[in-house]
Amino acid sequence: MKDYAMIIDYKYCTGCHACEVTCQNEHNFNENEWGIKLTEHGPTKFESGWVWNYVPVPSKLCDLCVEKTSDGSPVPCVLHCLGQCMQVVPVKELADILPALGEEVAVFIP
Repeated sequence: MKDYAMIIDYKYCTGCHACEVTCQNEHNFNENEWGIKLTEHGPTKFESGWVWNYVPVPSKLCDLCVEKTSDGSPVPCVLHCLGQCMQVVPVKELADILPALGEEVAVFIP
């Protein structure tokens, strides 16, 4: 599955946990297992104001839903993301996509 990567543009994450819930439901994970887990950083006070980030973090259990990705179907966590801050793309396209996204972007390659 190293042919695909998940780009998480977390500046648009709303902290809704939809990615967590849909992943758990899709894979029938128990309540202590996560394919993707939302983490919070903040609130932190800076001179310019408050910063509070939500960052969806894929775990070792995430395989980017290989069965869906390989047949062109949408990945459930990406499909249900209310902030539309995640996308699964071919690794070879990362260099073209990332510069346009700016800061506060993470990349996950299982």
